[in-house]
Amino acid sequence: MARLDQIPGVGVTAARVIIAEVGLDMSRFPTSSHLTSWAKFAPGVKESAGRKKGRGSNGHGNRYLASALGEAAVGSARTDTFLGERYRRLARRRGSKKAMVAVGRSILVIVWQLLSDPNAHFHDLGPDFYANRLGADRTKRNHIRQLEALGYKVTLEPAA
Repeated sequence: MARLDQIPGVGVTAARVIIAEVGLDMSRFPTSSHLTSWAKFAPGVKESAGRKKGRGSNGHGNRYLASALGEAAVGSARTDTFLGERYRRLARRRGSKKAMVAVGRSILVIVWQLLSDPNAHFHDLGPDFYANRLGADRTKRNHIRQLEALGYKVTLEPAA
């Protein structure tokens, strides 16, 4: 319970609910995707010939686990962490409810990682993970390419 309490948004009560509903033995879930599918937190892709088929999910899942993960997702959305930034990025594009489910799924993946490996500890990637994941050189090349596509000639000089 103490290891799950390290996750932003997951408190002692949410950790107890998650452990009560999922259990501590992660050997029955070979991967985190198996756990999210069991909990009905996996996205369903139903498409044929470019047409979307169906809007619902494949069942209802565990409502107690879903409510605990939803509360944890909303709690983590208010923090200045990787999960909080993930919620805000998704909420801008997809809406707050879909962002809540997506962050709940991310929390469930983290739970699987922590419970399947006894030596694992939670390490937050930070709120600037998305901004810095490409690197400065790649970002610079992309901006130069975009300006050249607009018809500008670009020369770079260091500011300092």
